Amino acid sequence: MNEITAQLNNYRQSPRKVRLVADSIRGKSIKEAKVRLDFITKRATGPLHKLLNSAIANAKNLGADVENLWVKAITVDGGAILYRRRPVSHGSAHPIRKRTSHITVVLQERQKLEARSTKSENKNIKK
Repeated sequence: MNEITAQLNNYRQSPRKVRLVADSIRGKSIKEAKVRLDFITKRATGPLHKLLNSAIANAKNLGADVENLWVKAITVDGGAILYRRRPVSHGSAHPIRKRTSHITVVLQERQKLEARSTKSENKNIKK
């Protein structure tokens, strides 16, 4: 069972906002994850949809069964912060932090039902 990954670095939106969308597709099948991304009204859904398609393309190149894939893990980490200044009264300035995100998607093939049932049967036999 190989893991297939895809990454998006320096996406110009804060990790806190991207995690709201990423949490909704974690652990879902590819088909269900795409449907969820289609119906969520957040800006991060576009890049996440493209990233998911990229991971699927990587899986096809590695010879994985695309119908059997699921989102094993999706992580959203903080990237580089762009520091800006906002002028305010009396000649002073307030900081503005423009945050970026690093997003990683990990896909994996689901195990066959026959393989799972044989493992549970073997445990019952040993007892």
